[in-house]
Amino acid sequence: MPESTPPAVVVGAGIGGLTAALLLARQGRAVTLLERRTTLEEAGAGIQLSPNASRVLVALGLAPALARHAVTPDELVVRSLSSGRRLATMPLGEAMRARFGAPYWVIHRADLHTLLLDAARGEPNIRMAVGRKVTAVTVDGNKARLAVETAGGASEEREAGLAVGADGIWSSVRAALGDKRKPVYRGYAAWRATIPAGEVPEEMAGNVTGLWLGRGMHLVHYPVSRGRLVNIVLVARADGSVNEWNSKAHEADVAQHLGRAVPTLSAIAARPLDWRVWSLFDLPPPRPWGRGPVTLLGDAAHPVLPFLAQGGALAIEDAAVLADALASKPDDVPAALRAYETARQARAVRVQQAARENGRVYHMPAPLSLMRNLVMSRLSGEAMLARYAWLYGWEPPQRRDARLSAA
Repeated sequence: MPESTPPAVVVGAGIGGLTAALLLARQGRAVTLLERRTTLEEAGAGIQLSPNASRVLVALGLAPALARHAVTPDELVVRSLSSGRRLATMPLGEAMRARFGAPYWVIHRADLHTLLLDAARGEPNIRMAVGRKVTAVTVDGNKARLAVETAGGASEEREAGLAVGADGIWSSVRAALGDKRKPVYRGYAAWRATIPAGEVPEEMAGNVTGLWLGRGMHLVHYPVSRGRLVNIVLVARADGSVNEWNSKAHEADVAQHLGRAVPTLSAIAARPLDWRVWSLFDLPPPRPWGRGPVTLLGDAAHPVLPFLAQGGALAIEDAAVLADALASKPDDVPAALRAYETARQARAVRVQQAARENGRVYHMPAPLSLMRNLVMSRLSGEAMLARYAWLYGWEPPQRRDARLSAA
């Protein structure tokens, strides 16, 4: 980039913020990453990287590192939570790569965050400042001024020609831009834990992603940490909400919910695992979700329920489209950001709506669940895969256009 190119500030050093910072730095932009935490550790146990996200990370040159830490499940197995009966299967592994041109990985969230963080620390165009919380944003023409409070209580001001709020569902940048709406609690909580792979029941063992459907709840499991651990997530109805992402859970709550499950699952609740809980929120994206040289990314713009496992993937997609838009209009950042937001609006809304619908289908009571199970049992694995082609087949605009031109 020319020396006159204003510096970029990315607020939030999570998965979306780190991906955005790397892509912007690779364009030659000077990037400052601001993170309110003083310790850069990622909470959570597992994350699914479907092809729409993994292709972006592969293009960043992270495939070798990811392949060393991630697992590529062979298939998705869907079962009844109350009976254990197998309802359907969908191929993953090589079938997913062959159809969509990129891998379907599952990985420990901390491993992914560490890989991105290491890449950012090795990038000379990226500077990191931790213990910094953005409290106000002022737009002055093509520049933005960010008021920052440090962990020690001091005040700073940062000036940027591009500012990206990637600071999560409770985004201070979104609020500073004037969107005072609060994320909407959707009546569910998620409990997560990990268990050594050698200690899981037979129905949960192996190189598979498991999905167990029940009335008002479902459970997902898949291997992480090179297959040494199995990540377990239980989602069920819950009264009240907690806003923290990594709250300590009461084992009795897990046991109460899994008391209606088959012994394979209910036995897990009796184990002394470190269960963590968080509440599920979403929020329709604002229109537009930026102003001047300021925009939002990931959960800061469009928090999504986890019923499609697309929260992290959407943030990675956002980062790729943002970088493409800025590459197309390097001398007009506000215009590039409005083009990015316009390009992402419909996609974000569709994924949000599909996630809500998946939640409704997953948690159906009888007799609707009987009809759901019958429909699923009659679908071939390839047919199930085809239903998600719109989701997994996404690719960044420049890559798609280049591929179509070559064809």
